[in-house]
Amino acid sequence: MAAASVALVAGCTAQAAGTGSTGGGGSASPSSSSPAEPSASASDPSAPGASPTADGKAPSSSPTFPTPEPSDSASASASTGTPASPAVLKDGDENERVRELQARLRQLGVFDRAPTGFYGTMTAGAVKAFQKKQGLPGTGTVDETTWQRLLGASRKPTADELKPSTTNALDAPAPACLTGRVLCISKESRTLAWMIDGKVVSSMDVRFGSENTPTREGTFSVGWKAREWTSTIYHTPMPYAMFFSGGQAVHYSSDFAARGYAGASHGCVNVRDRAKLATLFDQVKVGDKVVVHW
Repeated sequence: MAAASVALVAGCTAQAAGTGSTGGGGSASPSSSSPAEPSASASDPSAPGASPTADGKAPSSSPTFPTPEPSDSASASASTGTPASPAVLKDGDENERVRELQARLRQLGVFDRAPTGFYGTMTAGAVKAFQKKQGLPGTGTVDETTWQRLLGASRKPTADELKPSTTNALDAPAPACLTGRVLCISKESRTLAWMIDGKVVSSMDVRFGSENTPTREGTFSVGWKAREWTSTIYHTPMPYAMFFSGGQAVHYSSDFAARGYAGASHGCVNVRDRAKLATLFDQVKVGDKVVVHW
């Protein structure tokens, strides 16, 4: 296809997590040789021994979970059996404490995916399952009582348990993913599943845009593809790009491969397994469906 002759919005690349840069437009031009993406100061959370905290500083030891001071209301409620200690981990939290929580829940068989450090609906469901087994109120949030029970029922996670090299487990596909040829992309599990007529053909880890440059959710289609592409906005390579919403595309990211979830894109769906994406690129056709969902 004559993509080079068309002015297109195709400027998505990596940024440090939490940055406020805006993804955007400009005409994009193909390139067979592109400069490497800039290295970032943040360490790769998937690297052995690397455990960045939420503020980007590397802790001197494995993450610990502080026990909140009991309040008067919590002490008073102990006699009634009503939990009153405040939630110390809850839906929406994203930090190393959540990663430890997920690793411990995984040891107990109630969390069936690799820890991500993000507390979403699947983590809440796992917490509820644990609370039910312990005879605690199934709130789905972690209070002091729940945490202490979890400490007693599990052991301190190893580095490999906290940050395994295996691919994240797939989320349940959205209904729109169950028919036809679909790139089914879950923000919850951070995965992409290539599905045909409801069956998963292949899957891989993905990373999304930052809070200020989010990856759009919804049902789209692959508008065009480029095996080798360079963003004219950020001047960084976007190999195996499959554009589905303006300048947002599924593409390989060397930054994601190097830094993991310590960074973010400007809205694109980053893939860190180049070999898997290369195979997928050859299978996906222009017009195939793309579903981005939670």
